[in-house]
Amino acid sequence: MITLRKAKEEDLEIIRDIAAGTWPDAYLDIIGQAQIDYMLEKMYNRGELLKQLMDGHIFLIAEDNENQYGFAGYSIIGHDERIYKLHKLYVLPSAHGKGVGKILINEVFNQVKDAGASALELNVNKHNKAKDFYLKGGFTVKESVKLDIGGGYFMDDYVMEYKF
Repeated sequence: MITLRKAKEEDLEIIRDIAAGTWPDAYLDIIGQAQIDYMLEKMYNRGELLKQLMDGHIFLIAEDNENQYGFAGYSIIGHDERIYKLHKLYVLPSAHGKGVGKILINEVFNQVKDAGASALELNVNKHNKAKDFYLKGGFTVKESVKLDIGGGYFMDDYVMEYKF
């Protein structure tokens, strides 16, 4: 049975391991190994994850008794408008099709709705099949963005939104 728990500082390595285990499957054909390595180091180094935790990001880990299968990370980005952002949602390829992503996204929905959210936003690579998962879940494409992330790399994303 899959359960969710809120991550603490000692769980940052689990988050890093899941990211490293999911990114090649999700992005290799889209952005290539060099950009994957660059982004994992930039976005998932321990210091960056710890900073996010200290800045109020909530990380949820999906697990059973001994294995972790995925995680989600979100925070509030627009205090006045009560807009939250889903920064991360990754499920290990070995757990695809088991409903782990749905469990994670539903819990994020519940938590941000309980906190009074007006909307939940996320960025997804335009060529990532996860886009279809979000469209099925009620998200709509709000805009198209191209973000310079340094190192000569860009993120070519859709900003998607779910309104409550």
